[in-house]
Amino acid sequence: MEVALYGFVAVVVFLVILLLFPSGGQNSDIQNRLAQLDGADPSVSQAAAVAAEELNKPFIDRVIRPFLSNLAGRRDPNEIRKATKSSLRKMLSMAGYPGGLTVGEFVVIQNLFRVVCPAVAIALGVVFKWATMKLVMAGFFGLIIGILGPRIFLQRKIGARLHAVTRQLPDILDLLTVAVEAGLGFDAACDKVVEKMHGPIPDEFSLTLRHIRMGRSRRDAFKDMADRLEHPDLSAFVSAIVQADQLGVSIGTVLRIQSDQLREKRRQRAEEEAAKAPIKMMIPLVLFIFPNVGLVIGAPAVFQIMEVGDVEGK
Repeated sequence: MEVALYGFVAVVVFLVILLLFPSGGQNSDIQNRLAQLDGADPSVSQAAAVAAEELNKPFIDRVIRPFLSNLAGRRDPNEIRKATKSSLRKMLSMAGYPGGLTVGEFVVIQNLFRVVCPAVAIALGVVFKWATMKLVMAGFFGLIIGILGPRIFLQRKIGARLHAVTRQLPDILDLLTVAVEAGLGFDAACDKVVEKMHGPIPDEFSLTLRHIRMGRSRRDAFKDMADRLEHPDLSAFVSAIVQADQLGVSIGTVLRIQSDQLREKRRQRAEEEAAKAPIKMMIPLVLFIFPNVGLVIGAPAVFQIMEVGDVEGK
């Protein structure tokens, strides 16, 4: 029994190593080029190039993603409730579809975590010879981690993405303002943002511009972008752009006003964080620094009092 469990743990460690350090042939391009120069059959060399390209992909793209897609494809779409599917799609959209996950693949990951986490916890308990009650508790906590883990991961991705939007939006509005005032159209200015900057907002701009070029109206495309992120500052910016487009107001003027407002908000947020710093520092001061200072100051006095008491007692 223990040998099987040790083997299971070894397999898990091996898979983790493969995930962290994906293998790939670094010399495949050179070998393919040499094969072409040697006069190899073009069809054979092309097939070899395709195979080499497939092998050069990370382990996740070669094995894990096809495995998840296969399991997701076997599930009946009606098994996922409409409300759950809509909620997961919304959360994945706000998180930027990490790893290109679809709703079905994320559901498969959730189910795998609910099975694997308790199994690993119980297996570790058996390896270390825990008591029965400890095994039950380990399985219970493993199940909780398996249920909450994927959701917590997704929530953290959403929080990090919204924080990146908050930090990046004022700079992007400055670039948009400069580009529009220099004579570019609004769509061309958005293209310039996509070209010059990286992050969640340029990614969303790129998707929005593709929707516009496919025939969707600018108002609907930008409203969809605001709905995907649900960020208050971005929603206010989109509302101002839509109103300016409807009323015929100069986009440059609207962008200048929005840019000034967001810079002011960023300054206010910085002042707020600076005001919170003393309160946040109070907890480590009280718990870790003040006791040590009191010990350094008070310990000599305590020792002197003890020595005086010993002398008087004698």
